[in-house]
Amino acid sequence: MAGRTAEPEVIWARPERTGRGPKPAYSRADIAAAAVRIADADGLDAVSMRRVAAEIGCGTMSLYNYVPRKEDLYELMVDLISGEYEFSAEGCGDWRADMMDFARQARGIMRRHPWVVRVMSTVYAVSPNALRVLDRVLACLEDLDLPAGTKLELFGMVNGSVMTYVANEQAIAERTRSVPWSAEQEQAVRGAYMMRQVGTGAYPHLAALFAGGVAPPDDPEAAFDRMLMRLLDSFEPKN
Repeated sequence: MAGRTAEPEVIWARPERTGRGPKPAYSRADIAAAAVRIADADGLDAVSMRRVAAEIGCGTMSLYNYVPRKEDLYELMVDLISGEYEFSAEGCGDWRADMMDFARQARGIMRRHPWVVRVMSTVYAVSPNALRVLDRVLACLEDLDLPAGTKLELFGMVNGSVMTYVANEQAIAERTRSVPWSAEQEQAVRGAYMMRQVGTGAYPHLAALFAGGVAPPDDPEAAFDRMLMRLLDSFEPKN
């Protein structure tokens, strides 16, 4: 296909500038920041090479000299917002508390930049800030008595669980924006319908569940923390 290289390449392996010629007018950070501004304001679909070029004030074809592919642009964007993680200068303490802190920060970043859930991938795990985050997390897990591969799984499962949780929050929020009633009103109607169906006797296990008493939903922050704690419990070394 025209415009594509014959072999895969990593944008971070390409020098941002060569040793010859004038200094480039724009940095990768400039380009990434422009793309993030567009995505934050108008969504990922609004991010195009043409619009990013206009945002930084260069020609579209000139932008390709800095970022060969749109996939590379996404990688620059993900790396830029991965730089928003803040880690304590005192170092790591309790691994569970550290992982909870990482997960809460990840959720905050995904909420500030809702588009990232669509493009975040393990393919982008080699960017500078992604490597910094992973290295820091592994440092916090250093005293955890688990194989190295299991620690990587822990990191991946926490990150993936946060992405799934945020994606569901986004879907609910989008649904609420598209209808003329509140989320609470819709939940009440759907809950009442479900209880009528359970009452028909067609779903005996659900009937038994509700007969035993189901706790009412609490605030999203508590539910998020509970989900994470149960996940971390599964990685607690067995005595």
